[in-house]
Amino acid sequence: MPAQSTEFVQLDDGWPELIPTSAFASRTALRSAKLSPDGAHLAVQTTVKGRAKIAIFDAETRDLVETLDVGRGDWMNWFRWAGPNRILYSIDGNGFSTSRRYLMTGQWTTSLMVYDRPSKATHFIGFKEQGFEGDDVLYTDPAGEYVILSLSLKVGLDPDVYRYPLDGSGANKAVRVQKRRKGIDEWWADNKGVVRIGMRWQNHSKLAFFYRGSAEEDWIEVAKVNKHERDEVDNWDFLSIRAGTDTGYALVRDETGRKVLREFDYRTGTSGAIVYSHPSRDIRGVQVDSEGVLIAATYEDDAPRTHWFDPDLKNTQSQLEAALGAGRVRLSPVAGTERMIVRHGDANDPGAMYIFTPSQRNLDLFSEYRPDVDFQQLADVRVITYTARDGTPIEGYLTLPKGKPKPESNGKYPLILLPHGGPYGIRDSLIYNDEVQLLANRGYAVLQPNFRGSGGYGEAFEELGNGQIGRKMQDDLDDAMDWAVAEGHVDPGRVCVVGGSYGGFAALWAVIRNPERYRCAASWAGVTDFDEQLKHDRDYFTRRAGRRWRKRVEGEQTILDLDDFSPAKQVARLTRPVLLAHGTSDRVVPFAQFTAFKDAAEEHGKPIETLVIRREGHGFSSKSNERRWYDALEAFLADHNPTDRPPPPEKDETDGSGGIKRVDEL
Repeated sequence: MPAQSTEFVQLDDGWPELIPTSAFASRTALRSAKLSPDGAHLAVQTTVKGRAKIAIFDAETRDLVETLDVGRGDWMNWFRWAGPNRILYSIDGNGFSTSRRYLMTGQWTTSLMVYDRPSKATHFIGFKEQGFEGDDVLYTDPAGEYVILSLSLKVGLDPDVYRYPLDGSGANKAVRVQKRRKGIDEWWADNKGVVRIGMRWQNHSKLAFFYRGSAEEDWIEVAKVNKHERDEVDNWDFLSIRAGTDTGYALVRDETGRKVLREFDYRTGTSGAIVYSHPSRDIRGVQVDSEGVLIAATYEDDAPRTHWFDPDLKNTQSQLEAALGAGRVRLSPVAGTERMIVRHGDANDPGAMYIFTPSQRNLDLFSEYRPDVDFQQLADVRVITYTARDGTPIEGYLTLPKGKPKPESNGKYPLILLPHGGPYGIRDSLIYNDEVQLLANRGYAVLQPNFRGSGGYGEAFEELGNGQIGRKMQDDLDDAMDWAVAEGHVDPGRVCVVGGSYGGFAALWAVIRNPERYRCAASWAGVTDFDEQLKHDRDYFTRRAGRRWRKRVEGEQTILDLDDFSPAKQVARLTRPVLLAHGTSDRVVPFAQFTAFKDAAEEHGKPIETLVIRREGHGFSSKSNERRWYDALEAFLADHNPTDRPPPPEKDETDGSGGIKRVDEL
């Protein structure tokens, strides 16, 4: 890694110099980077002063060519290249259609846009009046001339499929290539853009799949699946279908409940040979080229991993790992060009992004992810396992500070339990985390348990969390604390819980449920009233997804009162300090969840500390907002769970990158 612009020194007591919160508060600067199909340009998604932008660079010189201002920072969902000179991107909202008038439930819409680089023009892709989902792209023409788009003409109608031009000629030149069929609300196309598969819900209990071998064939029903039979449904978790054949790839659960990659025959609805499996982890996805040839499979053990089927890419991965040294190397190849994006980093190294041209043996540094964070000052993170009280093995990650506690602390650190969000299907990994390293730099041990319900460990482990929010899932956090205490790492009298989203709920519930264990709790965007949250979720989920989510929360229990574990309803029991923080524009966990807890706390005479960030969403759209959370968290923990390291300086003005490209300043 290149030398840092800011020098950090180690103090006499073994502690590294305090890294300012401003150095950590930059994770939103470089969200996504994609090479154009010809490898000539690199597009980078970033957020500057609360506005989403796509910056386009010359991939060879790394010079900034142009910047596209998308709009408000939380608008953009994704972007991709459409040929070498156009960029597709999806935004939230309805500024380009009139469908908002249908939104009696408050459900948000998505709109599809295209930016044409030669003309510098931006066009809306869709119709003046259309349904909620405007960005369901089934296929993108490699030359960038058109997309195949599934789109409803009105809210409540099943979608048609259109061949929609990207040259700005608009809806008048769109051609319907597949007429809607009653009940089919999802379509899939093959790798040449031909619509080949449709899915229909029947009587809220069956999934029917329809198939055709080519555009000239009639549709036939090839399978009917009971939605309650998970194995049957998962057999149709298909990833691709090859033009001119009836086969493709699907993720199918094996006899142990883990997802494996298999060939799949869509005409018969049967899976074929196993292409790749991992002995203990789910396969999460695949990469295929434009011809449908399998390039790689991805999975996650302690960190995201890639299994390369392409021998040249496998060899490139090995060579770069040897050249870059300790840490993890991730390749992002682009079909049709040898140039690729390379990312390198580790749990104790924010890492950097490079542009690699194999034929030239040229690895150019594009940007460090945290230019002001000296990775040599960061703490090591290690994998741990413990056994929950009911015998369930749990995996997690423990980060211990570099410095040593004071003698009166008997070599023990204060602990921060940091449960992840989600909670289902999500997990923590052995990757760099700003919040973890910030807390470790301040002198805290940090423990991230992948409690039951977390993803990546197979179906059985994930389903252990059904109906266990606030119960066994919370027990797993308590048991993680007990493990750390028993190992001799932490002081049991100095433990706080910090989290965001579901993790924010878990933090609040921890100090209400078990005040004898925890000194304090800090919540960013946490759920405080589950009954109201489920009502809110109905407006954003489809009916079937909403029912599945409620079933996961409630489990198989016939009598369940959500108020029993909703912090806003149980606040009268609160005896510990709480920091409650939220963004006013959060659409995932609405700001009403903040006010519910705050109002209840005031009603019961429970003083709490609060942080409100105006116009912020579920995450952070700007460095300044992210830093406000870190500063508030640091001050709160210093008051209620202080560490043994020297106090932070009164003020810091760290800035600069020593000439390294900073995409957050575009």
